[in-house]
Amino acid sequence: MSESGPVTPLLDERPAAPRGTDRRVRRRRRRRTVLAVLIVAVLAIAGSVSWYELEAHPLGGEGKGVVVTIKAQESAGTAIGALARDGIIGSSLAFRLSDIIHGTPTIEPGSYLFHQNQSFSTVRRILAGGPDVFSLEVLPGLTLSEVADRVSQLPIAPRGSFAQALKQAAAASPYAPAGTPTLEGAVAPGSYQILPGETVQTLVAQMVRRFDLQAASMHLDSAAASLGVTPAQLVIIASIVQKEGVYTKNMSKVARVVYNRLAKGTPLQMDSTVLYSIGQDGGIVTAADLALKTPYNTYLHTGLPPTAICTPSAAALSAAANPTPGSWLYFELVSKDGTEQFSDTYPQQLAAQALAHSRGLP
Repeated sequence: MSESGPVTPLLDERPAAPRGTDRRVRRRRRRRTVLAVLIVAVLAIAGSVSWYELEAHPLGGEGKGVVVTIKAQESAGTAIGALARDGIIGSSLAFRLSDIIHGTPTIEPGSYLFHQNQSFSTVRRILAGGPDVFSLEVLPGLTLSEVADRVSQLPIAPRGSFAQALKQAAAASPYAPAGTPTLEGAVAPGSYQILPGETVQTLVAQMVRRFDLQAASMHLDSAAASLGVTPAQLVIIASIVQKEGVYTKNMSKVARVVYNRLAKGTPLQMDSTVLYSIGQDGGIVTAADLALKTPYNTYLHTGLPPTAICTPSAAALSAAANPTPGSWLYFELVSKDGTEQFSDTYPQQLAAQALAHSRGLP
């Protein structure tokens, strides 16, 4: 039997790893994975929190004002979406997430004044306060006294004295009769938005500016000159036309009657001016009313009353500036559809009155 030398191990053979080494490696790998997941989660949470905070408390300050109208039966989600579209809040999703903490706001239908880039807390405070933007409707035919009543009845009225603001503005208006501190007739009808904190001076300025622009577009000053009246007198005539003509189809002929009577030097004999002096809008003029010694009694006095008697519409202003050619001196309501009959002579007027009475008209 021969002796053999030491055996050389093969190259791919390794000493066996100590028992438990593989488990430690796997544990380290798991720890690294868990740590990575935790880091990603923390970063995601931190990013989400940062995003939410920036949405809830935006940088850069508030932007321009935006009026948002929320309709009845409109869902909170729809309203919040509108706030996002108008740039008031940056994200409707972030705002809805805030509902988890603060609750879904109760939103009352109406108009609200917001500003772009507002914080969630400010938006919630505004919504909680209810609508704060209101519309003032100035209808043709209203007197300034009636408009003042509407201003005072607004849920949030503009600050200051409306009557004083009108008086101050009248001093600068070319459509206010000289020496008469009133804007009667020289404000434009239409809808006016009343914003939170607005003053009556701002409101009156808007009403006057709108009227002045309308007057300029209609060339009222040149029309007045061609008709031989002042711009303020044309407005007075338009206000009478508004009350006496009522319907657009009558107005330009009513205006011609006024100009014809002024040219002849006869009293206008307009019921509307007498009723204005007693603060009455429409109705029957009584014998006692006709005896009132007031400058608005156009049965007792020739010429125009000292001021306009209402807010004229654009149609009434146009009629006063462009009266229909004719020689009429009288008119009478002869149909319940508002049709008026125009006459040159008093016998023709009496016939029109008889026709009106036969049809049950006063």
